[in-house]
Amino acid sequence: MKIRIADENPAAAELIPPNQPDASGIGVNYTEAYLKVIDMELEPGKKVTCKRKGLMITLTIGDKTGEALMRYIEDGPDVKNILRRAIENAAEDAGAKFLVEDGTIYLEI
Repeated sequence: MKIRIADENPAAAELIPPNQPDASGIGVNYTEAYLKVIDMELEPGKKVTCKRKGLMITLTIGDKTGEALMRYIEDGPDVKNILRRAIENAAEDAGAKFLVEDGTIYLEI
């Protein structure tokens, strides 16, 4: 089942270096702005949340949780690609598939 989560945050792209200085190398400012739109409630008692702590992305879908690392060497240097791969891996770990089509974020559960 394919579920629409939200539209991508267009303001997040403005936070990608060199527009916004970021010494992390993985675009933490972009990541935080992008992940804000993913938090939502699918149905009463079943939430979707996505958080970053350090290099770790944690995606929770109801009672299932998936984690993945943002990897600069494997997926960089494009910060968009680094984040996208980390969310895809976290979703897979949680038993779902993360998709972005025409600027809209979906989860396939």
